[in-house]
Amino acid sequence: MITHFQWKPLHKNLPGWKLSFYFNKLAVQALYHKDGSIEWIANPPAKPDEEKLTSMIHDLMVYHVYE
Repeated sequence: MITHFQWKPLHKNLPGWKLSFYFNKLAVQALYHKDGSIEWIANPPAKPDEEKLTSMIHDLMVYHVYE
C-alpha cells in the first residue's frame, strides 16, 4: 500500500511531476512523465511489485491531477 503520497509539478507550465511516497516501509521517489511513464529516482520497487505499484500511481495521478 502507498502512504504519504505527495506530488509537485516539475515545471511551471509543462506537464511532469515529482512523486514521493512510502511503499513497503521504503521512501520512494519517482518522476511521472506526461505520457504516463514513471522514472524511478530512489528505492525503485522490486520487479514483482512494479506493475501493481505503477497501476496504483496511475490511479492516484488521475484522481489528484487530471480531475
